[in-house]
Amino acid sequence: MAKVAVLGYGTVGSGIVEVINTNQELIAKRVGCPVEVKYILDLRDFPGDPYENLVVHDVDVIMNDPEVEIVCEAMGGTGAAYAFTKAALSKGKSVCTSNKALVAEYGTELIELAKANKCNYLFEASCGGGIPIIRPLRTSLSPEKIVAIKGILNGTTNYILTRMEQEGADFDSVLKDAQALGYAEANPEADVEGHDACRKIAILSSLGFGKTVYYKDVYTEGITKIAMEDFAYMKQLKATIKLLGMSREVDGEYFAMVAPFVLTRENPLYNVDDVMNAILVTGNTLGDTMYYGAGAGKLPTASAVVSDVLECVLHKGIHLSSNWAPEKLALADAALAEWKFFVRVPKADEAKIQQTFGEVKMLESVKDGEAAFVTPVMSEKVYKEKAASLDVISMIRMEG
Repeated sequence: MAKVAVLGYGTVGSGIVEVINTNQELIAKRVGCPVEVKYILDLRDFPGDPYENLVVHDVDVIMNDPEVEIVCEAMGGTGAAYAFTKAALSKGKSVCTSNKALVAEYGTELIELAKANKCNYLFEASCGGGIPIIRPLRTSLSPEKIVAIKGILNGTTNYILTRMEQEGADFDSVLKDAQALGYAEANPEADVEGHDACRKIAILSSLGFGKTVYYKDVYTEGITKIAMEDFAYMKQLKATIKLLGMSREVDGEYFAMVAPFVLTRENPLYNVDDVMNAILVTGNTLGDTMYYGAGAGKLPTASAVVSDVLECVLHKGIHLSSNWAPEKLALADAALAEWKFFVRVPKADEAKIQQTFGEVKMLESVKDGEAAFVTPVMSEKVYKEKAASLDVISMIRMEG
């Protein structure tokens, strides 16, 4: 019998309990013993809940119980969740979490603490919800040198951009709908400004490249400046716009960024719509592999947490190594990255635009008084120098 404690009985925490109990027979067959939730930690009581008898309010009850081998942290944030995670790992209890904020901030420290105590800190659910991506990076792709990771890592922003494209709706109205449907928080800043995707690409990059990528070092833009007119131009380019988290190695230098990108139909991420997520990982000999699925939600996220629980049961007393070292990965200046750029400017003659940017692809204007074009490939630094001579309405980078 493997006994589990769940910290936090909100959306994800209640989902973890539901998955373990719904699939208890299947889980027992796969790990060779029953897996049982012994405690649920929460400040609240849950009268009438089928598991109300498991609720405790004192974390020390869990920490001091030698029967509890695995702790599922579903509290969120980096306060109490950090303190409780450290306490559990220090006692040799493995911790499984969906808490991307905690993993992005303290992942390498907590992995090292787990290693020192012959247990595990696992976080499959922290990136991509129910999509298996952390374990493939740790195991299946271990023979590969990872050269690029690109992904649609936030369902809220993908939903908003999909609606804007398909319905010609404006950002503000779609955001309100997303909030009403529960896809966006009352304060949507973490999603629409790219902070959520930034933490996820930092975690994935740390695992992929083997050194710590700090999310605060990742250049980040959100989607708040994307307009209906941008999507109108995409029809001419046979393209779409997605918020991507990406990192890549170019000639020994590492770049990481979160920003909206223009994707053409040839890009594998082009057809990833609505709240779905997808992650494209490129290995030096394998080439491209893509991981697609529900990037959030109660049961998909909980299922990913429980998959880590099973890993801990199967490897009791064994620390599962990962390609994430404490050493910081130096990121190159984002200004050196090279792309094509989709640009909108107030009406200007084509000769002036070409004089400024070189041989551009002019697009048919969809709005009176403006011009739109695609530049040749150039660095961000060169683009900014050239764009300074024009009154740019908007710019979106082009991927691939």
